[in-house]
This record gives sequence, C-alpha cells and structure tokens, in this order.
Amino acid sequence: MCLAFDRGSGKSSRESELSARSLIHKRRGLAALEANFRQAKHGYRVWAMCPATFGGVGALLFFCTLQLLWQISSACGAMAQDMPNQFVAALAAKVKLLEKENAAAVAGVDGWLFLTADLRFLSAGRFWGDSAAAVSRAPRPDFADPLPAILDFNNQLKERGIHLLVVPVPAKAAIYPEKLVPEFTPVSGGALTPLDNFYEKLREEGVDVLDLAPRFLECRSKEHEDVFCKTDTHWSGVGCVLAAQAIAERLRDILTGLRSPSTYASQWVEISLEGDLSQLLGAEAEKPGPEKIPVRRIVDSTAGSSVAPDPNSSLLLLGDSFTLVFHDFYATNAGLLDQLALELGICPDLIGTRGSGASAVRVSLYRRAMKDPGYLAKKKIVIWCFASREFTEAAQGWPKLPLAK
Repeated sequence: MCLAFDRGSGKSSRESELSARSLIHKRRGLAALEANFRQAKHGYRVWAMCPATFGGVGALLFFCTLQLLWQISSACGAMAQDMPNQFVAALAAKVKLLEKENAAAVAGVDGWLFLTADLRFLSAGRFWGDSAAAVSRAPRPDFADPLPAILDFNNQLKERGIHLLVVPVPAKAAIYPEKLVPEFTPVSGGALTPLDNFYEKLREEGVDVLDLAPRFLECRSKEHEDVFCKTDTHWSGVGCVLAAQAIAERLRDILTGLRSPSTYASQWVEISLEGDLSQLLGAEAEKPGPEKIPVRRIVDSTAGSSVAPDPNSSLLLLGDSFTLVFHDFYATNAGLLDQLALELGICPDLIGTRGSGASAVRVSLYRRAMKDPGYLAKKKIVIWCFASREFTEAAQGWPKLPLAK
C-alpha cells in the first residue's frame, strides 16, 4: 500500500524526465522481447506439429530466429543479475574518492544528497561472520559482527516473554540509486544491494526482522511523494508513515487482546527543513535551499493533546534518530511513535537517541531498567528501529550488553 499526494509546484528537471522515460522504454522493450519469445516458442510447437505447412527453409529460418531471441533474452537476464555487483563496484569507487577528500556527504542529481557512511555500508559486501572485522568501523574485532549481539539481545528479551521486532531502515541510495549513479535503477522492484542473506540468517536464529526495502521500492515511483528527504539522511514524512503501517501489519496478530479502539486523529501538513546533509557538504559546495515535505501529525482526539510516550505501555519503541526526526526534531507529533499510536491504537514508550542505534540505545534501555526494576515486566514487544548502515558503521561496534541485572 502506497500513499499518493499532490506535489504542488514541484517540477522534475528535463533530465530527470528523460531518464524516467528512458527507463520506461527499456522496461517495455524487455517485456515485449519476453512476449515475443513466448510467442516464438508457441509457434515452434505449432510448426513441430504441422511441418508441411512451414516447409524446410521456413522452418530453418524460424529456428534461427528462435535461437537469436533466446540468446538476447539470456543476455538481458545476465545483465540484470550482474547489475547489483556493478552498482556496488560503482559505490566502492565513489567511497574511495570521498574518503580521500574527507567528504562526509556527496551531491547526486536533481538536488539529492547522500551520506558517505551510507555508501560505504552499501559497498562493504558481507559484514557478518568471518567477514565482519574487515569491513566494520568497530574499535575491536570482537565487536565487529552484529549477528551475535542481535541474537543475544533477542534471547534476553525472549527469556522475559518479550517479542523483539528488528526494523533496519534501508539506506537512501539503496532505494534511489539512480539519484547517485544515474545508470542504475532498481529493476522489477528489487533492491540493488539486498540484505536478504543477513535477514534470513537472523530469521533462522529466531529473530523477527522487518525489511522495509520492498515497500519503499514499491512506493518510490513518480506518482508518490519521495520516501526519503532529498537533503537529509532520514526518511520523509511519507516514509515514516509507510514504516509505521508495515510495523503495524507485522504486529497485529501479536497484539490481539492488547489493542483498543484508536482515539487518535491525523492531519497532513507541510513543513520546511534544512537537511543535515546540506551542512555536511564541503565549504565550497553549493548548498541547496530548504526542503518542503508533507508530514502526518497525530493528536489524541479524546484528550485534545499531542501523543506522549507511555512508560507503562506494553510496547517499546527503541532506536536511533529515525525514531525522533519528526517527533521532536524537524517536526512534532509526526514521528514513528506518533504514527504507531494511530496505526495500532496503542501509544508505545520511546527510548530514542541521536547517537548509535546499535549500542548506545541498548545502554539507555539498561539504565531505564535499572532505574525502574519493574519496567521490563510491563513490556510485551520491543521494536528496534535503526539505520541499516549501523551494521558496519556503528562507532562502538556491536558488543553484547546486559538487558538488566
């Protein structure tokens, strides 16, 4: 499910329009080729049953045409399969140059900006197991692998009867690759840098993981508002709502009996922000102006007040700045906490940090549990939401941390 909005006076550049049309023509061409190939195979079966109709020369020409179509189709498939590797290689080359220049951000096309750390993560390849230490920013090799820390956290929560839902937020360049490297665009809804293998490994070990990339890719078309801010590292107001809806769908069955009729109301409003990536561009770089985006503000219609975290809630939202960006930063009452309250009919508690969503926020949870010994007993679900780049870029790495004493 996607959300559509009127973009108002915002216009795409001629270059962007031509690029979009070119992509449409390429996809239509490939679809036509596949259709022709299917028809050719059908025709071949007909010829095989009625050889006298086609004749020897006609049959030979038809067979040669069929073989050519098959070769072209196979080549197109091979190119599509190799595209993720080519994209990763292109990112790696960009990252090497950016790190040499100590550039924390880079400008793409059509006013889009990207965080260098995001690009480094996307170009790192396998980041768990034996490969972790070679690509992680962790200060110690034994803190490099995110897998043991996530499994340990999940097991500690499970022992207390608490369900963990891990929600890594896709990197912006994984959803909008063509805004950084114009020749690359997700094909048929697939991400160019999938994390499927890692997420599947977590699921095999009993961890509930929600991958937002498929929904974001589905809703990134020209008919919808952008799911990420152009000039900021974070998702847009629309992206935040999509994430909340996906989380609510995943948790609906688990929350049976805990939900109550929603007392929340919503209203879409437009806000203006100066994205954090603008400040990270070099001193001589041209800075884009303020960016206008829609956000969905939530209020408690019964109390007539804004949504406030509930320490007694059975639901805890745990995470980095993605949990805060529209709750109390660029906007108020429009963050992930607020959207979850509307979608679920339950207001969660919130432990969010502008620091690391990998370790710092788990330390905050430990301190909360130490301050209130009965805190964890009230919880049934923990939603752990953080930027996916933390898998390699977390400054403190991924140490195992106690949940409580």
